[in-house]
Amino acid sequence: MKYFSKASSSSKNNGSIQIKASEIGFGTTPESSNTLPNPAELFLGSFSSCILKNVERFSILMNFEYSQAEITVSATRLEKPPRMDDIDYELKIYSQDQNLNINLLKKNIEKFGTIFNTVKASCSVNGDIKKIPE
Repeated sequence: MKYFSKASSSSKNNGSIQIKASEIGFGTTPESSNTLPNPAELFLGSFSSCILKNVERFSILMNFEYSQAEITVSATRLEKPPRMDDIDYELKIYSQDQNLNINLLKKNIEKFGTIFNTVKASCSVNGDIKKIPE
């Protein structure tokens, strides 16, 4: 499987990424630091998206229902060399379903997530999944 994206920016302006029919703006200037995501935040967004996509995928394979899932991700950035070091996530799954096996879901997410595995190969990743009764 192959993936494709295209990005562009111009001097003293912000950038954008084109993926399929979507365009995602990102900040490259100090003026946009409080309004647009920076590359590190987009990276964490990709990580979050991977996990949420796999919640949906595994809800079918593991036969459980949920109404909503939300994830919070935090990371520590090292300075020399500049890179992400520790990534922590908390995933909340809103569900009443007794078929929801949190431990198995976590194992599957951490074993079969493309972005998850790519990230885990370069830094430590720690996470917690909580079932929230509706």
